[in-house]
Amino acid sequence: MRHPLLAFVYIASLLVNGAAFAGGDLQNIPLKWTPTSTLASMGTIDLSGNIVATAIHIDTLADTRENPSLVAENREKAGKFRQMTTSSDVAAFITDHLKESLHGAGLNIVDGTADVNVSGEIRQFFVTETTTYKGEISLLIHVKNSAGKELWTGAVGGDAERFGRSYKADNYCETMSDMVMRATYNLLANAGFREALQKH
Repeated sequence: MRHPLLAFVYIASLLVNGAAFAGGDLQNIPLKWTPTSTLASMGTIDLSGNIVATAIHIDTLADTRENPSLVAENREKAGKFRQMTTSSDVAAFITDHLKESLHGAGLNIVDGTADVNVSGEIRQFFVTETTTYKGEISLLIHVKNSAGKELWTGAVGGDAERFGRSYKADNYCETMSDMVMRATYNLLANAGFREALQKH
């Protein structure tokens, strides 16, 4: 009777330890919007004139990255990189919070007919962890008027850096959220983007 019991305990121990080890990797983690910064903290932007009256429609950005699910990597140990993948739609995540942040800044973001249409591509969206969490986002943005004429095209980037406990999903998500906030600020601060809204 003792032998089957010992075997059961041993197998259970292996399963528990194996599950704990496997569960250590950050795979298919849903992205959470948890910015630690605000647009106001990044500086003042002149949105005078008819910029805030311009109706803006924003298309879902196209994700042109090679691996859409791969969003981060821990590189603290040479040759032992640990990745983070997500089950979230990264393009929807960025687009939704770009729209939300632009609206929060005072722009007139609409779902229907608009004076201008904003579209674009996600070229980079990644956090690298070494001694800190460092993230970078790169977007190619197009602004067209209601007739389809291109008013402005430009690359917009955003970076973020923060400290935190090693290989934690919450820290990755905070960094990614701050990347989007910084990209939003840089877009608003871009003279070409503001001029396109002003003179549509």
